[in-house]
Amino acid sequence: MEARAVSGQRPAAPAVLPKAGRTAAALRGAGLLAALGALVLVGLLSVWVGTRGIPFTATWSALWNPDGSETSVIIHDYRIPRTLLGLLVGMALGLSGALMQALTRNPLADPGLLGISLGASAGVVVAIAFLGVGALLGYVWFAFLGAAVASAAVYLLGSSGRKLATPERLVVAGAAVTAVLYAFNSTVLLLFPQAFDKFRFWTVGSLAGRYFDVVYVILPFTAVGLLIALGLAPSLNALAMGDQVGRALGLNVGRTRVLGAVAVMLLCGSATAAAGPIGFVGLAVPHVARFVAGPDQRWVLAYSMLLAPVLLLGADVLGRVLGAPGEIQVGIVTAFLGAPLFIALCRRRKLVML
Repeated sequence: MEARAVSGQRPAAPAVLPKAGRTAAALRGAGLLAALGALVLVGLLSVWVGTRGIPFTATWSALWNPDGSETSVIIHDYRIPRTLLGLLVGMALGLSGALMQALTRNPLADPGLLGISLGASAGVVVAIAFLGVGALLGYVWFAFLGAAVASAAVYLLGSSGRKLATPERLVVAGAAVTAVLYAFNSTVLLLFPQAFDKFRFWTVGSLAGRYFDVVYVILPFTAVGLLIALGLAPSLNALAMGDQVGRALGLNVGRTRVLGAVAVMLLCGSATAAAGPIGFVGLAVPHVARFVAGPDQRWVLAYSMLLAPVLLLGADVLGRVLGAPGEIQVGIVTAFLGAPLFIALCRRRKLVML
């Protein structure tokens, strides 16, 4: 009778757990759809709201029926490229921030931790001060080159000798490269005041004045970085349990970190090159994603990819409204929005090591 009772109780547990798992997955999926809906809504607001007031009906009509009118030119030549750029930059910053926190298992890591943002800034400083580059499209290429060089330097320093590039070594190498780049940028800008006058408009972080040519430049880099990041999601789940456990599960830890660093360089480098350094998006959004979806990196990356452009485009729209008839640059607005959001998350729950 005892054997029969025990055998009768065993099937009950498997029947409950899959149901709970399906319910949790359904809730996460519903949340992802809600985030996608919010992204569509804020994208429409970005096309509609601007320093020049255009009725929504006229905006909607010009959006689908371009007729060469002034309203149509404003929508298609200025606001749509700006919105698409905000979408790409937001996705890139959100994914790169989530990747950085997963790779380093550091909840306070952001895309600037490996010196990528300052590397991009150094590229722009060199372009302005020494090469006389004055066009925004020229800044993009030099900023991306600077981000790539800084990423390579950090990885080489972090993996020097016979030791692997562990999270701790990468963070220390990133801090060293960041300090050197900061000193370099400050020295050049002090020696060349005219370079500072041009550089300060880029470094504030903005989506204004960007057209389709900038979107076309960063699109392939962002797309490749996005594909690498999403493909690494299962490996990041194994890496979260530690290097030794990951290796025991068959994970190639070194390859995962190299691919992750490449993805961060492509994503953060292209975003910084196009819009300038924008803070708090890559730091705060992954925490929101984990708060909503849990620790599974597949869901964290998916949520970060959608929530980050919602925050960035929303901040851009808010800057246009608050600064009318001018506008407040999006880098300033994200700092004001992101800092309180991050503080609230810290107070609500402890930030655990990843």
